[in-house]
Amino acid sequence: MMNSLDKLKIANKVFSSRLMLGTGKYKTVTNAIDSIVKSECEIVTVAIRRLPTNINRDNASFLNSLNWKNLWLLPNTAGSQTAEEAIRMAFLGHELACQIGQEDNFFVKLEVISDPKYLLPDPIGTLKAAEFLVKKGFTVLPYINADPMLALHLEDLGCATVMPLGSPIGSGQGLTNITNLQIIIENASVPVIIDAGIGTPSEAAMAMELGADGVLLNTAVAQSKNPEKMATAMNLAVKAGRLAFMAGRMEKKQYAIASSPRTHISQIF
Repeated sequence: MMNSLDKLKIANKVFSSRLMLGTGKYKTVTNAIDSIVKSECEIVTVAIRRLPTNINRDNASFLNSLNWKNLWLLPNTAGSQTAEEAIRMAFLGHELACQIGQEDNFFVKLEVISDPKYLLPDPIGTLKAAEFLVKKGFTVLPYINADPMLALHLEDLGCATVMPLGSPIGSGQGLTNITNLQIIIENASVPVIIDAGIGTPSEAAMAMELGADGVLLNTAVAQSKNPEKMATAMNLAVKAGRLAFMAGRMEKKQYAIASSPRTHISQIF
């Protein structure tokens, strides 16, 4: 059982779950909703570009199908190629949060991606948009490359977290730059959320064992053969990785050391 005091705090919000789930690429809306439930996540990220400007126009819409008493909306500026586009999406995201009853929700997952081939985040555009949005009172969660210096700059600007990628979006390559991720985690004073590239529960657990504060994923669940089961597995993996990090792994040794004493048990007592 997780320690009830071990909470994830982002700005002024506190969460029990350290797993965040995306909502794209699912085969059906039912798959998405069931996966969110099975994951036990509390933060759900939704790409603003995929949604209508007024969810009340469609009572069967995806957003209206979720229980927002238990979930916190994280609007996502995915698809924005410039800082200006991302800023506009952030304001639309807050409008949508208001429509589901979260008037105090100014969270935004900031993505500025100018390269459509590799989908790597634009560091200059991200900095520009983050600075503006922080000044406007948004709780900014920026998606970035595993760049330790950029992470520090964004923290200095007032971002609530930093969200370095494990590997490119949707690639399922896992954690391809562990050294830089460790540097970011060791130096950050805000939560570090590993975002993008995780393909298996073991990779999610590894991210948490490094000391990350959380994991955000989407494709690994949505594109699995059984999204609901994968969501359950990811939930358990994140919990296990967090527990392992808090427990502290054993020291690595060059040679084998017997786990059982050589002394006869009768001699011990």
